[in-house]
Amino acid sequence: MKLEEVMSELESLGKEAIKKRYVSSGAREPLFGVATGAMKPMVKAIKKDRELAEKLYGTGNYDAMYVAGIIADPKAMTEEDFERWIDAAYFYMISDYIVAVTLAETDIAQQVADKWIDSGDELRMSAGWNCYCWLLGSRKDSEFSADKLDGLLKRVEQSIHTAPERAKYAMNQFIYTVAVSYAALHGRAAQTAEAVGSVEVHADGANVKYLNASETIRKDEEKGRIGFKRKYVRC
Repeated sequence: MKLEEVMSELESLGKEAIKKRYVSSGAREPLFGVATGAMKPMVKAIKKDRELAEKLYGTGNYDAMYVAGIIADPKAMTEEDFERWIDAAYFYMISDYIVAVTLAETDIAQQVADKWIDSGDELRMSAGWNCYCWLLGSRKDSEFSADKLDGLLKRVEQSIHTAPERAKYAMNQFIYTVAVSYAALHGRAAQTAEAVGSVEVHADGANVKYLNASETIRKDEEKGRIGFKRKYVRC
């Protein structure tokens, strides 16, 4: 498919109610408001298309950027490509669910994620921590250094309460993901969750809510889900 064809198809699939929901989460024009499920027949037909993915991402249209993440060829992308993508990620649904997800399917995922975590930039930090969550939830434990993950848990414990808002969400998710998907550090992650306690975040920039990894970890313990791995990263 050509760029114009994809954009036309996306426009026809747009729903005003979904568009409003995306906008309330931080999306901005241009966007159509397409449900992710409605995109599946189109992306299945396209499969992987690096050139088209770059064109779609470059439109700045949220729906098109989402499709770009699904049809991209992650292993053909360079660190410079991902830096360009994260530069254009203006809210967390792009940084965490498009850029971080695509990065998680590469061989350079950890090195780029480490760099972003160190950046001090809210959405880069969020993408970096979330990339580790996608990785831990889908790859073999042998691909990770237990010492490195332990160090990251210590870092979360020491800095989560003063981190930027979206980074707080991602760091809390990191604790949970280590506890559930990296069995060797389950106990260590559970201890970290207890030490961190509730994390205050300002949802939608105003309303206060509290995150608590301990509660979600306990629920998964009860369900016998420790060691869980997903089959795919991208839908």
